[in-house]
Amino acid sequence: MAESTTTDTWPSSRQAWFAAFMLAAANTFAFVDRQALALLVQPIKEDLQVSDTAMSLLYGLSFTMFYVLVGIPVARLADRANRRNIVAAAIFIWSLATALCGLARSFGMLFIARIGVGAGEGGLSPAAYSILSDYFPKHRLPAAMGVYQMGIYVGGAAALLLGGLLATVVPPSSIVNVPLIGETKGWHIAFLMLGLPGLLLSALMLLVPEPPRRGEGVHAPSPPFPVLFAHLARHWQAYVGISLGFALMILVGNATGAWIPAFLERKFGLTTAQIGGLYGTITAVCGVSGTLIGGFAASALRRRGIARGNLYAALFGFISLIPVTILFPQMPTAALSLALIGAMNFLAGFNFGGGLAALQEITPNRMRASVSAGYMLIVNLIGAAGGPFAIALVTDYWYGDPQALPAAITLVCAIASPLSVAALLLGMRGYGRAIAASADAVLPA
Repeated sequence: MAESTTTDTWPSSRQAWFAAFMLAAANTFAFVDRQALALLVQPIKEDLQVSDTAMSLLYGLSFTMFYVLVGIPVARLADRANRRNIVAAAIFIWSLATALCGLARSFGMLFIARIGVGAGEGGLSPAAYSILSDYFPKHRLPAAMGVYQMGIYVGGAAALLLGGLLATVVPPSSIVNVPLIGETKGWHIAFLMLGLPGLLLSALMLLVPEPPRRGEGVHAPSPPFPVLFAHLARHWQAYVGISLGFALMILVGNATGAWIPAFLERKFGLTTAQIGGLYGTITAVCGVSGTLIGGFAASALRRRGIARGNLYAALFGFISLIPVTILFPQMPTAALSLALIGAMNFLAGFNFGGGLAALQEITPNRMRASVSAGYMLIVNLIGAAGGPFAIALVTDYWYGDPQALPAAITLVCAIASPLSVAALLLGMRGYGRAIAASADAVLPA
């Protein structure tokens, strides 16, 4: 897997970091549009008269259905076409779909609009991961991946903060007469306001140059599926372990992220505006610092020649998440719960840079977007769809009481968090073998 690491063959640092921050901005907008629904669970549930399980399907399944269906074919296209243009088109589609959520007047209409959000976002990450792998040499890639993943927390926080701010001006359950639209609930306006700015970002993304492809297979066409599957089979422990480990960690993250606003409202009586301000600030500070520190820590370990340094950083975060995720719903006060939620966001963010860089490092260039799409497929089926749904099922059918939400969160986290560590250990074993077989496994100091 020979890959040039000389400075004159790579884009300048200024150009590379511009691309990284623009892609991070795209990821930010994606998570603004995705997370806005979590803050509005209670008013939407009351307005549409649906159960926690129905809301979990709206948050997870509707989004994941077309995210999954679109991800693989778009990734195959990204392995042979202009990835920058794919990212720009994806931003336009999901931003428009988010704005359409603001026009939905029934559960079915809102479900369809959320499918559109997922369809658009399915084109982002596989293309973005591939672009970053051609802008940054492998010993700098974890830091760049950390910056990209920072968008998860900036976007999630922005959705909460902006949603909370809008809720103070226009309460989610209030009725406002909007020109050309008519009588509109406050939660509709939140979706309209959050979706429209992404249309501008889709145009600005055209300022990012498409980088030349580098690494093994750079001059080959996008390989057929049998060749791709043969490569995955050779390193199945690495791919399955890393993907499953992160899917289970993200299951915990999506499960808690979808239900923390409702948890804070039900257990501690916080208002939508209070939750948006408090939870949004914590997500921004702790999540962003975690992704940056974790990404640069993994880069430092990899630069020192520690072959599995990318995943050592992630393993620290995975193990530390076990007690934090189990205990935060059981705290007696909102302050203690929020403190542990902050630690959870820091530790979850800490894992991403090294884990994503590890997948790119062991994958030939013309397979990277396809492999990333496979990773996103597993992550979204298990994590994005499974997490919120698991907690809703436990709440509605195991406990049979919406007020048992804290116990449901603890139960799901107590199962999924340890399993994520076991899967990652399998991935580390396979990852070590994969990079040991590469001609350039040892990096220059």
